[in-house]
Amino acid sequence: MAGMLEGKVAIVTGGGRGIGRGEALLLAAQGAKVVVNDFGGTTAGEGGAAGPADEVAEEIKKMGGEAVANYGNVVSLADGEAMVKQALDTFGRLDILVNNAGILRDRMVFNMSEEEWDAVIAVHLKGHFTATKFASMVFRQQRSGRIVNTSSESGFGNMGQTNYAAAKEGITGLTRSLALDLGRYGVTANAIRPRAATRLTLSPEMEAARARREQAAQAGQVPAETAAPDVVTGLDALRPELVAPLVVYLCTDDAAEVNGRDFIVGGNEISLVSLPRAERTIYRDGGWDVDTLARVFPTTLGAGLKNPQPPVAGK
Repeated sequence: MAGMLEGKVAIVTGGGRGIGRGEALLLAAQGAKVVVNDFGGTTAGEGGAAGPADEVAEEIKKMGGEAVANYGNVVSLADGEAMVKQALDTFGRLDILVNNAGILRDRMVFNMSEEEWDAVIAVHLKGHFTATKFASMVFRQQRSGRIVNTSSESGFGNMGQTNYAAAKEGITGLTRSLALDLGRYGVTANAIRPRAATRLTLSPEMEAARARREQAAQAGQVPAETAAPDVVTGLDALRPELVAPLVVYLCTDDAAEVNGRDFIVGGNEISLVSLPRAERTIYRDGGWDVDTLARVFPTTLGAGLKNPQPPVAGK
């Protein structure tokens, strides 16, 4: 059903590639005018180029939609403010903010540098704050708005991604707090944990296959596959654009009761993630001492718990 977002204006950060591109295109297809933000850097956040944002903005215009490119860096509070100002100056309003921009600096924690930690936390966690701060001011005043943030299943814990996991799970805490801060003003904030084959997640072989398929599609051709069949199947099953429908739905008026939640989305599946809650509780008058806790813990709170990564001899 086209036109669910007719008359709305959206900002999509990291909208020049992958998941963000798919979100920007579908928002536009549903009637939204879009500010396509993309710094145009590498997967590590280095460099910068206007091309990705320009290309998606032009693609939207060719579809008959309205879009403008933005090249700001989400790490900068001033750039976050400028994105919101650009939406207001260009289209006269702002209704939707999709925070998607991200980078990777994977490293085992004992090898991770301070700069690798800081860069990932800045782009993901602070990067979700910068545009949100100024968008929320608009949303509060007009008493309406939609925020969709991008978390990750890595936030549940993932080897070699302590920086990324910390930032992504921080985003879910940010999202729940935004829901409480802004819900009374008619604003919702939700998060997604995407499963998608993008340049941040693909192996070199899969990235090469993805690029060939994209170039062939743009030329109206059927790609001549040279990748293994399971690689091609994986690319098809986890196309980045399959994330976008949930994001668009969360931006509609129909989703007004969905607030402060997060979803796993990818391929053919969408899952609602449960809110954290106390799993087991023990109580003792006067509080606990170590000796009593050592006796009681193994058969109560600790019953059945297993180390998910037990020590390996010689490692």
